[in-house]
Amino acid sequence: MDLYPAIDLRGGRCVRLRQGDYADETVYGDDPVAVARGFADAGATWIHMVDLDAARTGDPFNRPAIAAVAGAVDARVQAGGGVRDEAAARALLDAGVARVVLGTAAMEAPDLVARLAERHPGGVAVGLDTRDGEVAVRGWTEGAGIGLLDAVARFHDAGIAALVVTEIARDGMLVGPDLRGLARVLAASDIDVIASGGVGILDHLRGLATLEVRGRRLAGAIVGKALYEGSFTVDEALAVLHEGT
Repeated sequence: MDLYPAIDLRGGRCVRLRQGDYADETVYGDDPVAVARGFADAGATWIHMVDLDAARTGDPFNRPAIAAVAGAVDARVQAGGGVRDEAAARALLDAGVARVVLGTAAMEAPDLVARLAERHPGGVAVGLDTRDGEVAVRGWTEGAGIGLLDAVARFHDAGIAALVVTEIARDGMLVGPDLRGLARVLAASDIDVIASGGVGILDHLRGLATLEVRGRRLAGAIVGKALYEGSFTVDEALAVLHEGT
């Protein structure tokens, strides 16, 4: 199971939002490359990046910072936020990003996901961010009118590399992941599932690492605030995730 330390970007700075609320922001640094190098030097093989400005407005304000990180670290970069057309996806992939995450575009144009996945094998994931059981879009500011498992079913044959599943109410709250909801996604699909939201202590990671349904386990866990707040280190997180392997 892979660890995905998270770097959320707003105005070029590394930030975390509570429950996706743009009015409730904590700034953790002004140098995304330095933060990413710290994660990679500690052993992380993936880094998850989100352009929060692009997620809300579609303007890829932080794309240069994402490209700079992709060019500066050996870890693979998974990036999302405002990837709403083929040109935006291709720009990130051309900049060195290993995998792009489509959220809003996946809900509004699922055929785009399939086309991109065919042209970029292993390079496309779908982000399913839910609030009260409904998938949210446009930087979590609107509901898409579709439930999580119905959304999962849409991409059964799309050829995507992973589903990135976030429970918005838990994001940035350190209260623990939604194990029950993640178990339902594992049961409903054969696509790799990456969990996001709620991890606050190492025992939360242990819960994710040992979650198993139909012989399937999670492919990864995205962790942000807990790392920035010093709840545990990348080294400690990796040790927990590798305990059962």
